[in-house]
Amino acid sequence: MMAPIHGRLDRDFRLVEADAALEGLHLRAGGLAGGVLAVPQVASIARLARRLGIVVSRGVIAADGETDLELWVRAEPQGEGVALAIAGWTARPAADSFPATTIDREHDFIRASADWLWETDDALKITALSPGVVPSRESMLGQPLTKLVTLRENEAGVLPILDAIATQRRFDDQEGELREGGGGVRLSAVPIFDAAGRFAGLRGAAVAISPPSAPVLLPVTDSGGTSVDRVQAEAFGRRLDTALRDPLDRIIASAEHIRAQADGPLRRDYANYAADIAAAGRHLLALVDDLVDLQAIERPDFAPAIERLDIADAVRRAAGLLGGRAADRGVRIDRPAADEALPVQGDFRRALQVLVNIIGNAVRHSPEGGAVWLRCERQGSYAAVTVADQGRGIDPADHERIFEKFERLQPGDGAGTGLGLYIARRLARAMGGDLTVESQLGQGARFTFTLPAVEPGQG
Repeated sequence: MMAPIHGRLDRDFRLVEADAALEGLHLRAGGLAGGVLAVPQVASIARLARRLGIVVSRGVIAADGETDLELWVRAEPQGEGVALAIAGWTARPAADSFPATTIDREHDFIRASADWLWETDDALKITALSPGVVPSRESMLGQPLTKLVTLRENEAGVLPILDAIATQRRFDDQEGELREGGGGVRLSAVPIFDAAGRFAGLRGAAVAISPPSAPVLLPVTDSGGTSVDRVQAEAFGRRLDTALRDPLDRIIASAEHIRAQADGPLRRDYANYAADIAAAGRHLLALVDDLVDLQAIERPDFAPAIERLDIADAVRRAAGLLGGRAADRGVRIDRPAADEALPVQGDFRRALQVLVNIIGNAVRHSPEGGAVWLRCERQGSYAAVTVADQGRGIDPADHERIFEKFERLQPGDGAGTGLGLYIARRLARAMGGDLTVESQLGQGARFTFTLPAVEPGQG
């Protein structure tokens, strides 16, 4: 195996520097000196690396005259360009010429700009789907593509996907809507052929498309003016959620796709980089959730929907939601018994949000093999939920500080957004209760969440 061959692409993917072997391959593929890289398999990896902003490394097969070359391509974004290092260069007889040769090259191009990928068999039943497209991804395998996406006719009243199947050609402009509320998508695909040249399905990509935002209507107040501040605040929250959530979802899905090595083997360190990107994306997504909640709870007119609820049941539900995270860390959650009940007045969704936050914190800060205790009890006219852990504890001087905005006692541990406890306490107090902490360094922490108790005979 020869030493790696190097090259560099500029922002327009022109081959501006190249060792002789890469320059020769580029020219034999029909490229011009200093022109856009003409080897599609290598170009698609370079485009993917720059789009994701990470190093991408994988094997490809590129045509070179009467032979095929097995290459291992490493593409690293550098500034506005991409640095290439190509190893392998193992020649082998070219495969028999049938439609899949051109198709593979075309798919490399549509894949490079995709938000997620999909494949079907000849009956348009899904055979492969990127992680993160829908919550029930596994259940979609084997289902018709139309169960995932509602297809829309184009201006000519035609479904481009059906026209492409009939002519066994590539298509790029099939629009539709994800059925599980995922928004609009534009599908593109190439046909797949078997060894005998028979149509065997579609290999495609999808790009998310967003419909135009509806205008914001300002309601008239009793005084004859408009409640502009409130409506603008609500609109900001919606825009923040939409503007950040959609791209973050796509970043996480793409990183998980790379980490799972769905398009071929990767070096372990690159798969680990993708896992880090996915984790960072989830952290930012949690920050988006917290910022949207923050905008909501700080409005003067914010009011939880107060109702009668069983706080012991809410504690068990929150513990169940965090069971997987606790198991991963080897932490045991000791929750209330199944028949234990404690009626309170509060907003069930918001109370569950508070509980998930403080129980999640307890799990995160507990040592491996430790335990988190959840207790419910009546304290006068209030019901109290106590969450106790075996973590490192909190200095009494920091007891109030942890409930302030963007406060994190250990900023380097990568956990939390610094808003969770602030929001949790605001919610508890908005429901007529409170959230407090008792702790000493080295002795774990005890958070107590209180809500007004339901008196005997009270509806």
